[in-house]
Amino acid sequence: MINKVEICGVNTAKLPVLSNEEKNELFIKIKNGDEEARNKFINGNLRLVLSVIKRFKGRGENVDDLFQVGCIGLIKAIDNFDLNQNVQFSTYAVPMIIGEIRRYLRDNNSIRVSRSVRDLAYKAIAYKEKFTKENNREPTIEEIAKELEVEKEEIAFSFDAIQDPVSLQEPVFNDGSDSIYIMDQVHDTKNTDEKWAENITIAEAMKRLNDKEKLIIDKRFFEGRTQMEVAEEIGISQAQVSRLEKSAINHIKRLYK
Repeated sequence: MINKVEICGVNTAKLPVLSNEEKNELFIKIKNGDEEARNKFINGNLRLVLSVIKRFKGRGENVDDLFQVGCIGLIKAIDNFDLNQNVQFSTYAVPMIIGEIRRYLRDNNSIRVSRSVRDLAYKAIAYKEKFTKENNREPTIEEIAKELEVEKEEIAFSFDAIQDPVSLQEPVFNDGSDSIYIMDQVHDTKNTDEKWAENITIAEAMKRLNDKEKLIIDKRFFEGRTQMEVAEEIGISQAQVSRLEKSAINHIKRLYK
């Protein structure tokens, strides 16, 4: 729905486009309190908001909501933009719009995070940006904690709490034929395949596997190794381990259907 024509009652197919000269003229009027110029400038930059919200496609969020939040970011950019900085308005506005949308997504995350934790995280981020700008390096967790007068564990927790959740089905590698997912890099004793493998006569089934498949099944399900660890031990890629593991499990399942 990102590409739909009408968002929040606005026909996006007919949005105006302002030239740099028009933007500069309108900004001068805006700084002098001209509300009509302000509204014209906002309408002339709504395409910028549209281009930004396309980056958040696929999150399942309502497009109208994202557009409205993006417009708030646009207005904040207009209120804070300085013509004397000699940068294009879009260069200044895009990060403001993105930041506003990200704050909205964090605050409306299905995994609820307390206001105090979010506030601490935002303060820590603000200090981190200021410190980096002044010292040309990022501050350590200890330095941030000392500045905000809290324990370093609280800072680390607040940073983790505002991160977007990641699906275990998120691909982290693809070689064109096989994908490696986050869940493939996590050892889980409750994993469905592992639980199933523990409840069958695995010794008999493994006789039907080739030597490499037997080795991988043994290390993954009985020694509790991750695919990365197995790959390093036997000298093949993690993608190959993943492929052989799935092939072996499917082979065993076919034998016991």
